[in-house]
Amino acid sequence: MEREDTIEILDALGLRCPLPVLKARKRLKGMAEGTVLRIEADDPAAIIDVPHFCAEQGHTLIDQSREGETLIFLVRK
Repeated sequence: MEREDTIEILDALGLRCPLPVLKARKRLKGMAEGTVLRIEADDPAAIIDVPHFCAEQGHTLIDQSREGETLIFLVRK
């Protein structure tokens, strides 16, 4: 990220498909354009669901990584 971005965090740990994506959709709806949402999830399906959600909804998946069992997704609205 080139500039200082506003980052909000969505803790979706312990939630199973489709809840991480549904909560991300709701959270992004209320966020300003250009804001970044950091989604933290541990559902293995999120690896497929979050990128697919971004592509369908027009959000930018900036990065996805793993910290132990936690999947981290950075999504720009």
